[in-house]
Amino acid sequence: MMAQSFEAQVAAWTKKVRGANEAIFKQSVQELVSIAQAARGEGGRLRVDTGFLRSSLMASTSHIPPINKSAKPEPGQKYAYSGAEITAVIAGAELGDTIFLGYTAAYAAHREFGARGQAPDAFVRTAAQQWPQVVARVTAELKTRLGL
Repeated sequence: MMAQSFEAQVAAWTKKVRGANEAIFKQSVQELVSIAQAARGEGGRLRVDTGFLRSSLMASTSHIPPINKSAKPEPGQKYAYSGAEITAVIAGAELGDTIFLGYTAAYAAHREFGARGQAPDAFVRTAAQQWPQVVARVTAELKTRLGL
């Protein structure tokens, strides 16, 4: 018997469990956000000084949120990230939708790709590269919760 690909195994299993595809999709996106948003002190790659970059993350099912060239932190101000808006977009998405995530801070691309002699942080790319592992982990966790 030929070994099935991971994608084929997930597809076969999710056909058997009603709602599994949607649950895996939404939880996987939520975990991907958590990976991208993890600060360096938390084992992630995102530099967090004022919190402005972290709080600039937006989500949409219609378009990638654009960088706002005038979006910069106010001197001395700290910014909190709640994630409620991101969670709402994920919750409202339907299976088959594309969820676009984007940092809108003016300097987001500089942090991601590096600039002015500073090394890239690659917090977005590094998170995106983990997508297959995130889906596999979420699938395994759901199977365990359902006792399968």
